[in-house]
Amino acid sequence: MSNVASDPVLPRPQSRVWRKFRHHRSAMFGGALVLVFVLLALAAPILPIPDPAATDWGAIRLAPSAAHPFGTDEIGRDILSRMIWGARASLMAGVVSVAIAIAVGVPLGILAGYFGGWTDAVISRCTEALLAIPFLILAIALAAFLGPSLTNAMIAIGIAAAPVFIRLTRGQAINVAAEDYVESAHAIGLSTPTILSRYIFPNVLPPVLVQSTLTIASAIIAEASLSFLGLGQQPPAPSWGAMLNTAKNFMTQAPWMAWWPGIAIFLVVLGFNLLGDGLRDALDPRED
Repeated sequence: MSNVASDPVLPRPQSRVWRKFRHHRSAMFGGALVLVFVLLALAAPILPIPDPAATDWGAIRLAPSAAHPFGTDEIGRDILSRMIWGARASLMAGVVSVAIAIAVGVPLGILAGYFGGWTDAVISRCTEALLAIPFLILAIALAAFLGPSLTNAMIAIGIAAAPVFIRLTRGQAINVAAEDYVESAHAIGLSTPTILSRYIFPNVLPPVLVQSTLTIASAIIAEASLSFLGLGQQPPAPSWGAMLNTAKNFMTQAPWMAWWPGIAIFLVVLGFNLLGDGLRDALDPRED
């Protein structure tokens, strides 16, 4: 019977990432918060709640009660219903805006970082010009130019967030392009599209994923800000930002109108930030 030592079984990278993430308590808490809001938003059409646009002139600005757990607004609409339906607008705005930012920023960042030269110079100068403008100010300007609607708000937020992804991806692409395995791929004659898709893109993806989670939180705040200013979701469709805009006129008579959208924005942004911090630590190969 031969004594052949077997090779040690190394944990797969996916298992290591999940193990680190699972033991990150704040990240798990953030993920749970996000999951609750996502499930509520998805289940809004089937939940036994009133129509968010239905008015009741006999129930104007009622305090929270058994009939209306979150109270009613200035025209008798159920705030709980509007909160749940408003979550759909806020979460969709966050996800779609970041998807637009990634679709614009990642390819441009890879091109700038991999090719360098005049390509890098043009892309970097344009990126720096956009980064010189505060994110929210740029989003407001673009939304005002495109016109008030949730779709235009998402486009504006996505374009305003793209420079962050361009800069991040460019730096990662420069580092990956200098690795030995990329030089070897050049030496054996692999085409540029193959190198970009097989070696560059997969290695810039982890930091982009982390940044995406954090940017969703910023995009949700930006959507609420645009709706507060009348540039986002248009009435009577519910939006947390628009609800805060209305509630500011009734802070003394009906403060609960401002409580719930404010708390919801705080919790969902907290959830995405904690989730992003956990992903960053889990995807960092230097931390075990």
